Amino acid sequence: MRAVGARMLFIDELHNILAGKSDVRREFLNLIRFLGNELRISIVGVGTREAYLAVRADEQLENRFEPIILPLWEEGETTCSLLASFAAAFPLRRRSELATPDMARYVLARSEGTIGEISRLVTAAAIAAVETGEEAIDHKTLALAGYESPTERRRSFERELR
Repeated sequence: MRAVGARMLFIDELHNILAGKSDVRREFLNLIRFLGNELRISIVGVGTREAYLAVRADEQLENRFEPIILPLWEEGETTCSLLASFAAAFPLRRRSELATPDMARYVLARSEGTIGEISRLVTAAAIAAVETGEEAIDHKTLALAGYESPTERRRSFERELR
């Protein structure tokens, strides 16, 4: 990292350290602290609520991380711009009219507003667009998308537990 001049380290899905044994977790947290000290770089940890809890297990690290909760996406120009960038990324034969306020409302309601879920839904709609021959993301392909929202997935799982 020093050789390439890294000035920042991003650790995605930091919450996964909780899956390890306590001695492995402690070793990983020590490594994060060491890298920050040795390389004098900023470290950004990204993850779920559990990521915050993992960092809190080490007092010295907890003081180095400022928790920031990302807001859900809301209707507006920014979300339409995000959807336009998704639409442009898919090599579909027809233009997707994804960046409209109506489509944004639908996508936000169905995905529950998180970036990861928006991505999953729109990707599933792109797959449906290819499979159906529509070759564009629209209301039809969004409805046909093989996608369940987090709430739908939880309900399905809870039904299976009964």
